[in-house]
Parts: sequence; C-alpha cells; structure tokens
Amino acid sequence: METKLTLRLNNRVIERAKKYAKKQRISLSKMIEYYLDNLTREKSDENKTDITPLIESLSGVIDLPDDFDYKKEYRDYLTKKYQ
Repeated sequence: METKLTLRLNNRVIERAKKYAKKQRISLSKMIEYYLDNLTREKSDENKTDITPLIESLSGVIDLPDDFDYKKEYRDYLTKKYQ
C-alpha cells in the first residue's frame, strides 16, 4: 500500500535531489523510499540473506573436516592453474 507524504525541504536540496534522481533513472519518491527503508531497517535484516531453493537443496552435500582451510586450498588451486 502506498501513502502520500508531504515534506518541507529547502528548494536547493530538492533541485539537487531531482537532478540526482533523474541521472539515476529513478523517481524522487522511490529514491526517498529506498533511503528511508535503508535508514530504518533492523540490523538483523541486513545480515539476513535469502537462500534460494537450489542452494538449500545443495546444503550438506559435501562433508569437509572441521580443520579444512578453504583459503589455502583455493590458493593452491590458483598456483597450479597459473604455473
């Protein structure tokens, strides 16, 4: 549901914002909505990532030892690849 909101802002700020929004190919209303959404979003929401069904189905397919060093393995892979 969308609701109309009236804001009182400095004219220069409005003009700069309109130019910026036009360059970004977005409406000024949408730009302000995104800003307010990001500003007010819960911290826990920032770290939350949507997991797609494909990724969910792959979860647990590979069983690696607890001491597996993926950075070392990747570094070794790249060293071999570019020798």
